[in-house]
Amino acid sequence: MKLALCTDVLADLALPQMLDRVKQYGINGVELTAGGWSPCPHVDREALLASPEKLARFCYELSSRDMTIVALNCSGNPLAPGALGEAHTRSSYRTVELAARLGVKKIVMMSGLPGGGPQDRVPNWITSTVSWPDYMPGVIDYQWREVAIPWWQKFVRHAQQHGIEQIALEAFPCQLVYNPSTLLRLREAVDEMIGINLDPSHLIAMGADPIAAVRRLEGAIFHVHGKDARIERGRADVDGLMEYQPVTAIKTRAWNYVAVGCGQDLRWWKEFFSVLRICGYNGDVALEMEDLTMSVEAGLRTSVDALNACLSQ
Repeated sequence: MKLALCTDVLADLALPQMLDRVKQYGINGVELTAGGWSPCPHVDREALLASPEKLARFCYELSSRDMTIVALNCSGNPLAPGALGEAHTRSSYRTVELAARLGVKKIVMMSGLPGGGPQDRVPNWITSTVSWPDYMPGVIDYQWREVAIPWWQKFVRHAQQHGIEQIALEAFPCQLVYNPSTLLRLREAVDEMIGINLDPSHLIAMGADPIAAVRRLEGAIFHVHGKDARIERGRADVDGLMEYQPVTAIKTRAWNYVAVGCGQDLRWWKEFFSVLRICGYNGDVALEMEDLTMSVEAGLRTSVDALNACLSQ
């Protein structure tokens, strides 16, 4: 396995300076955002698609540092009703086209989340039993059969036509694919080109076991994020794990994103990577740093040291 970095955490640096900083951590791979919700601080997608000169310069900045793009990320909600879904659909398709120009074979995305019906104006995430109230089964059926599956079937064809080999979906709250079972449902309905971007922090925050998830997802793991979460004692015991407070409310939340090793100990992380190897994954692990309890530099250093101590080489 090789360590990479999700570079949005260094959004204050221009591309050359960002790449130099990544090299200082001993990392030679980057996951770059090119669409979706991200402001895409290091990738001007449309400019790169329009200008061969700018594309060549962009590629030179990478190659001159022996740096590899492990994936382009366009995580957003292309299934959302209205303008948001339209914008994220376009950025997803254009990210695929940029990946083809760059020779990148893997795209990281999220599944998206539709509204609850054709007239809805906002996405609708159902997380409780569909047994009652009785309108909920119809919502689920609409979201999957009428929106998600057709959208993804069409998108996969576009990706295949542009040489993409893997679409790694991050199972994330407020998305139709938010756990292993929903990922496998979409994969079975659409194509095995769809797999998971396994981010253990989200499973931890939902009370799941990422190591058990690895075994369940064998053969469908296309990408891994190195990111930790901590269940906050005393908070989660009272209120459970369904948390709507902003991530900045670190003192009162039931769980928080933390630097690697500050949630699960290094023994846990060593087992996680060992089981990944057992189940056939020996690819990139992209560090994603979102710990608000410390500085960016401290969080990156803490996480890099922890991951280097635990990765199965």
